[in-house]
Amino acid sequence: VLAELDGMRIEFVLGSHTPEMLDGADLLAISGGVPADAPMVVEARRRGIVVTNDSQEFIKRAPCTVIGITGSAGKSTTTALTGAMGKASGRNTWVGGNIGRPLIADLAEMSSADLAVQELSSFQLEIWDQSPTVAAILNITPNHLDRHKRMSAYIAAKANILRYQNSADIALLSADDPATSSLRSLVKGRLRQFSLKGEVADGAFLRDDQIWLRGERDAAVCSLDMVKVRGRHNILNVMAAVVLADSVGIPVSAMGAAISSFTGIEHRLELVQTIDGVQYINDSIATAPERALAAVDSFSQPIILLAGGKDKDMEWEAWAARVRRAARHVVLFGELADTLQKELLQASAAESTAGEGVTRVETMAEAVAAAASMARSGDVVLLSPGGTSFDAFVDFAQRGEVFRKLVLELKTDIGSSA
Repeated sequence: VLAELDGMRIEFVLGSHTPEMLDGADLLAISGGVPADAPMVVEARRRGIVVTNDSQEFIKRAPCTVIGITGSAGKSTTTALTGAMGKASGRNTWVGGNIGRPLIADLAEMSSADLAVQELSSFQLEIWDQSPTVAAILNITPNHLDRHKRMSAYIAAKANILRYQNSADIALLSADDPATSSLRSLVKGRLRQFSLKGEVADGAFLRDDQIWLRGERDAAVCSLDMVKVRGRHNILNVMAAVVLADSVGIPVSAMGAAISSFTGIEHRLELVQTIDGVQYINDSIATAPERALAAVDSFSQPIILLAGGKDKDMEWEAWAARVRRAARHVVLFGELADTLQKELLQASAAESTAGEGVTRVETMAEAVAAAASMARSGDVVLLSPGGTSFDAFVDFAQRGEVFRKLVLELKTDIGSSA
């Protein structure tokens, strides 16, 4: 990377951040991994230096309509599907942000007729002072509390996607999620919603096993059996994408075409392989207990759950109660293993079988091997950790790739066919 940038007017400071680096600076651009209360950021603000990031600089310069999408879960799937709807309509559509490529890298190639769909995390949003013209908050559940410290700070960061909109803009909020609905007071323009529980005045809902869109008129978009991605939470993601696409003029026919061909994205309830009737599912993206529970609730078959990783100061009591009932066996790994085992024991304290059905391992390889050894035809081996990957992996994607590789090797090791 340094060699590629050789000759450019860039001064590199590697290995440390000192206040002297701010001398003469007009702007401090921080990556998502740098908290807003980091010493260098605090010092920059004290000096009156603008603090920003690439996602905000893109929003300020984008020549086209930008859809911004955030939420505690589902934002990558919703972003990818909304982008697919734009492309199905024939519109030149750019997809990126917290998913894939930073959109600022493509800024020079964009035109006013294009559409940009940008996934946004709380880490990016916490320093924003501008909002996209079409903004969505899919849901808000406890997450990243190791970074934000308080739930109120986490919600405030998410809310920045709405905070700077105007009366001509569009905001999409879940009608089913109380924390998201509580932000309605921030909406300055058109409020649209989506719901699995009932019809909404403006947005998407279910009627007779079909996803319906209500805006200028009611229109059936697709039947539920056209949705290829698994789980109730993904029906919500599809509905959100429908409303967002409609908000920028994408026709219903393009929405239906995209939905029927969309099979999801990597590491999100991804079927890796079926071996001797056992499905191996990669849901490495699940880095919070609520997200892991959404995965567990997506299956009616017996589940062998692979859980663990690194904690983010989350609450695990509800996770343990649900997993104790839903999973046939739990394989625990990583720094969280002790915490999760204690929670599972407490959840089953009244049962005579307390403590059964839990296996402790150290590595992902041991977790896959343990699950494979006890799996029976009809079972689902589900990697949905609940914790982050940083105790053993670079990120959730690397964790999912390791799981996928280990599962694909099982076919050779046990001599079975997929």
